[in-house]
Amino acid sequence: MTSESASLNATMRKFGAPQTIIRQYQYWSVMLRPAQATLGALVLAAHEPAEAFSQLSPASFTELHTITGHIESALTKAFQYDKINYLMLMMVDPDVHFHVIPRYAQPRQFADREFIDAGWPAMPNLGQINKTDAAINQRIMNYIQSCWS
Repeated sequence: MTSESASLNATMRKFGAPQTIIRQYQYWSVMLRPAQATLGALVLAAHEPAEAFSQLSPASFTELHTITGHIESALTKAFQYDKINYLMLMMVDPDVHFHVIPRYAQPRQFADREFIDAGWPAMPNLGQINKTDAAINQRIMNYIQSCWS
């Protein structure tokens, strides 16, 4: 076990880490959400052992500001989303994390597939998934990484 994989919490592993990690920071990791509710859907997971948002350190909150700017810049460059939603649900997976859901008024094309936002313009529909496979998810990850500042 590498030191990187030793620091992965159960929530990060559930969402495919370390393979799905797009960018790792000191206090957070940005991962591709394997179930693409919308094109470019991500998971932003805290590294600190916290099950409540208020338990995170001040340094983690400071870094969060930087990371959200990076996420929004990369996803804008990659897919030109119309809105973005940060959902902190933590109903099943207890470690602090957000689902980052880019929102689209119109379908988007990527890798010869059409991606729809089934919830637009209301709440995201996390139960309606755009079908992808490991190869498509890797292409999405690579493309987002190429757009990262």
